[in-house]
Amino acid sequence: MTKYLRPPLPIRFLTFTNLVKVALTTAFAFSMWGNPSLAADPFRTTQPRKIGDKTEAAFKAIFQQGDYQGAERYLQQALSAEPNEPLAYAMKASLAYTNQDWATLDTYSKKTLETSQRIMRSDPLRGNLYTAVGHFLQGAFILSRNGTVNGAPQALSELRQVYDYIDKAEAVSSNDPELNLLKGYMDLMLAVNLPFANPQQAIERLEKNAAPRYLVDRGIAIAYRDLKQYNQALDYTNRALKQTSNNPELYYLKAQILKEQARKDNNQQLMQEAISDFDKALSKKAQLPSGMVKQIERERGNAAKRLGSGTT
Repeated sequence: MTKYLRPPLPIRFLTFTNLVKVALTTAFAFSMWGNPSLAADPFRTTQPRKIGDKTEAAFKAIFQQGDYQGAERYLQQALSAEPNEPLAYAMKASLAYTNQDWATLDTYSKKTLETSQRIMRSDPLRGNLYTAVGHFLQGAFILSRNGTVNGAPQALSELRQVYDYIDKAEAVSSNDPELNLLKGYMDLMLAVNLPFANPQQAIERLEKNAAPRYLVDRGIAIAYRDLKQYNQALDYTNRALKQTSNNPELYYLKAQILKEQARKDNNQQLMQEAISDFDKALSKKAQLPSGMVKQIERERGNAAKRLGSGTT
């Protein structure tokens, strides 16, 4: 079994806040992929779990369509129709984090933990996996409520349990795509933020065992963006766009990459392309969280100022 290459715990904590910010606002909203036609499983094409139609619909709304408003409606239905599905509670908590609704984040992170324990005997893989997710969400709540300094001791305790339960899930099925998407995103976020880590190993692990491809490609694109390897980042973003071309978040990601590439190369044409992709993202702002819309508008405005001044 391949174990995590864990950095020392104090160093891991230095990246924990960044993990929360990045992972919960991307596909680490504890979500993933696949061909769900038989059993509403968005992760697996073989041996699918009966995750539930409403939970699957919410998953697709967020990660295929970038429709957070639609996802909220599906999740309200899922929580009553599919009460034993921890993914539904985890997505609800993640949306609360995005909206800075800390009370709801606390409530549904605890629900995630409770539900994962209920399925532990019948499905130890997902029981352990979503126990890890629940502890991650609790860590996010603690840091949001108490701040990085005051929340550090409790958050470190939650982080220890995240790793412990992911190890337990890996002991059940190390090649499971749902496990490997979640684990792959965590590995990538750590790898691009720790000087001694090897992001290429994390990328290869994600490529090999995770799914669906559109979330794998998106995660790798984010990693390459943060590593300032913009050609590779753009390549993987375009791959994800071929599969989920209606998702405004992918146009936002592409705009960010083009903007940084334009600054690096002093290329006004690329800056104009970045502005165009910011506009594509904003064309669907009604379905995005308000905080994300404001951030896109700020970044679009900065790109326009650079273009207007003739500098990149």
